[in-house]
Amino acid sequence: MTAAQLFQSALASLPEIVVITGACILLILGQLVRKGQEHFFVWASVAVVLIAALGTFMLASEVRPAYTGMFVADSFAVFFKFVFYLATVLTFFLSRKYADIEGIVSSEYYVLLLFALSGMMIMASATDLLSLYVGLELMVLCTYVLTGFLRREPRSNEAALKYVILSAVSTAIFLYGVSLVYGLTGTTQLDGMTATVTGGPLDPGLLLAVVFIVAGLVFKVGAVPFHMWVPDVYEGAPTTITAFMSVGPKAAGFAVILRVFLNPLVAASDAWLVVAVIAVLTMALGSFVALVQDNFKRLLAYSSIAHAGFAIFGVVAGSADGIASVMLYLLIYSLMNLGIFGIVIMMRNGDFSGEIIEDYSGFARSHPGLALLMLLYLFSLAGIPPTAGFFAKFYVLVALVERGFVMLAVIAVLLSAVAAYFYIRIVMVIYMREPQRAFEPALTPLVRATLAFTAVGTLGIGLFPERFLRLAQDAVFGG
Repeated sequence: MTAAQLFQSALASLPEIVVITGACILLILGQLVRKGQEHFFVWASVAVVLIAALGTFMLASEVRPAYTGMFVADSFAVFFKFVFYLATVLTFFLSRKYADIEGIVSSEYYVLLLFALSGMMIMASATDLLSLYVGLELMVLCTYVLTGFLRREPRSNEAALKYVILSAVSTAIFLYGVSLVYGLTGTTQLDGMTATVTGGPLDPGLLLAVVFIVAGLVFKVGAVPFHMWVPDVYEGAPTTITAFMSVGPKAAGFAVILRVFLNPLVAASDAWLVVAVIAVLTMALGSFVALVQDNFKRLLAYSSIAHAGFAIFGVVAGSADGIASVMLYLLIYSLMNLGIFGIVIMMRNGDFSGEIIEDYSGFARSHPGLALLMLLYLFSLAGIPPTAGFFAKFYVLVALVERGFVMLAVIAVLLSAVAAYFYIRIVMVIYMREPQRAFEPALTPLVRATLAFTAVGTLGIGLFPERFLRLAQDAVFGG
């Protein structure tokens, strides 16, 4: 690379450089800041993310390829990076009081979140299977540690171990697919792979490579049949990390899926039938198994699986509108899911965990305002208008119908009706039951701000969905 190319590459990856540099500085400062000053790390971490967001915004006006075609800063990556920034900052806000309650006084908690953010950012901009792998590993290595951060909790240690083992298997499968692609095409760049599907029949070996790559990627979003880690990891991890994992890494996984699945190599492999089957099975399993859950975090884990299945329907649609519908879906899902997890995190106070659904019996009588917020998030997750969740599902269904997948759209609607039942069941517990015990939620100013922001976003996108859909469409066409 020439000096000019190196400068352009550094400029294109400036937000990633800012986040990684900021994380390294905070790691050093963590040894110097006295105990009792943990709020410094919250605001310093937020500042790092905001500086990176400013850099991303300034670079959003044009497509900037970097590092000899392995990385690109385009509008598609910009959209996802802002979703990552949103998820990370709100996780910081939710973590402040929760960290005190759980005894998390280590600065490494915030540093690991920043490193995980940098990995997700690299994944969104990766245009080469190897750079994609680097971002993927940077993200998951941090989430391994964060999952087991409650070292004295056996279930946290168990969740981290299961996550490490199963994720390692999926990564090995993905890398085997990458090795097959390189052996058969001589390149790992997504654009270079396109040339292999022009002017001749597709090599059967490439079909096998696509299968391995698809299998490795769907694990990261918790899709069937690679979903088995999700319930245990979501239940055992610190609740703030569960909230983060349900939004940030999932969105990063879909960013990769949209780039890889929509490559002509994958399109020519007729992988759409396989993806459609995965979508149906994922949504069906998540919806039906959630019906019998008593633990709120496990219920939200299966809810996350069901929503991943619905988003995959947008991938099946495959058109530009289908891509935009998935991107809008992930933005809306981030807001409503962080909101409902914010309620669960707020309930953790003293010896009250807030993880059992029955803990919310009569919640509307003791805390009517918070119950109303919870109702909003649950209705949005169920896809009930006029919340944003309704339009998230509506635009995916429109994309399916426009591509002629009417039967898939009907299946998606029927499974959504099943999923709506377990959300309504929680509403009945909140409003129809008598309170079982008195408690005081850990409602700090930062938690209030998070709940207010997510509530306004959930309602605002529901009232003005076209504006946000246009943002997603501009990111697709501009990318």
